[in-house]
Amino acid sequence: MSAASDPPLFVGVIALDGPAASGKGTIAKRLAARYGLPHLDTGLLYRGVGAAMRARGAALENAAEAARCAACLDTSTLDDPALRSVSAGQDASIVAAYPEVRAALLKVQRDFAARPGGAVIDGRDIGMVVCPTAKRKIFVTADVDVRAKRRALELSARGETADLAQIQAALEERDRRDRERSVSPLLAPPDAHLLDTTNLDIERSVARAIAFVER
Repeated sequence: MSAASDPPLFVGVIALDGPAASGKGTIAKRLAARYGLPHLDTGLLYRGVGAAMRARGAALENAAEAARCAACLDTSTLDDPALRSVSAGQDASIVAAYPEVRAALLKVQRDFAARPGGAVIDGRDIGMVVCPTAKRKIFVTADVDVRAKRRALELSARGETADLAQIQAALEERDRRDRERSVSPLLAPPDAHLLDTTNLDIERSVARAIAFVER
């Protein structure tokens, strides 16, 4: 018998959704480590497409070129720290609005979710579109001013310039774009557990996510 502190054996998909800087990525990584599951940050796929567009000198408004970049995306490049920048996030929200891009990347995400034993996947349409039958869905949110401060601290820690007002404006614009796009908008699945991290540090946020998963 395992020790009382050991996590229970868990098999399945844990789907996390939520806006930028809500904490969902960190929570997802912690859950993946706890249960020994692979983790996919789907936002990096769209950031990768945006970066590929920039590298080709293509306009982000070119939906056809964005679809081509998505179809041949090299997932081995997704660990590039540049993809974590605010500008990369803005580019991602533009290309993510194109139905052809989302269709091209949907199979990649579903194949990842279908791995034996399960997976932890975070993004903006996981519980609604990518893994609608997942038994454990968490929608992570937080007030935008708190999210802006978190993102500013994150950028400062990497030695990047962090203008709080600009960061908050960028987050608000991305929230609007993500929620208003016609295909797979950012929505809280009706069967998801709502986790508001506005007044929680990361340790308490993770603890609440674990409590839900193991409930």
